[in-house]
Amino acid sequence: MILFDYWMKNLLKIFLIIIMMSSFVLSDEKIDIGIDERLGSVIPKDAMFFDEAGNEVLIGDLTSGPTVLTLVYYDCPGICNPLLFELSEVMNRSELEPGYDYNVVSISIDKYETPELASKKKKEFLSGFDKDISEDSWKFLTGNIENIKKVTESAGFYFKREGDELRHAGALIFIDGNGKICRYLFPSYSENYGYGILPFDFKMAILETSQGKEIPTIARVLRFCFSYDTEGQNYTLNFTRIFGIGILILAGIFFIIIKLKPKKEIVKAR
Repeated sequence: MILFDYWMKNLLKIFLIIIMMSSFVLSDEKIDIGIDERLGSVIPKDAMFFDEAGNEVLIGDLTSGPTVLTLVYYDCPGICNPLLFELSEVMNRSELEPGYDYNVVSISIDKYETPELASKKKKEFLSGFDKDISEDSWKFLTGNIENIKKVTESAGFYFKREGDELRHAGALIFIDGNGKICRYLFPSYSENYGYGILPFDFKMAILETSQGKEIPTIARVLRFCFSYDTEGQNYTLNFTRIFGIGILILAGIFFIIIKLKPKKEIVKAR
């Protein structure tokens, strides 16, 4: 009876564990567009790009300390500009100082974009800061497809060209001084700040990355429950997966109850 009560009180934990295990088991599913967290993966230091001034730079030289990486493209009509705007806003509000506590590197995933366009985009975002920051603290890079793929594949970032546009997801990727991916941060909603990147989450991500800590998000669970809609450029619920795992969970709970439920003793009549 004590064992039965223990299991009943911990059914929620069992539910969450099953969900997490299911999402990790299916994490090897091929992704065409989206983000598959690669915590512990190392960004290749020999990936070469051009900065906004047209100079050749190696990623390894730009990630000697905590670094926020964004994989975007500068002429994106979708989520890239809002993501970079939210990043600049949280940098502006944060007590941490870019160039001292962390650096930012934005890489264009469009092989056709140029340093001239990157320079224009950099001036646009740096002009919105209320405080002075070093221009070297936020680099806007462009490069060829080989080096772009080196970085995106190591980060589990999958995108696809459709016509003149690139379909992709968006997140901030936090890298430590060794190039190791420690954290993915996705925009969220709060009553105080609306939809965007929360200053507290941003600060904690920087501090944890500076210590080399790998902090998982619920991205794997979300990717299990949601499918990426390339037309709407957002995630939609995958009801088939949810109902399927729900049935398995209910069956598992029913089995546990049947097995652990105390049996009544049968008194034979004399």
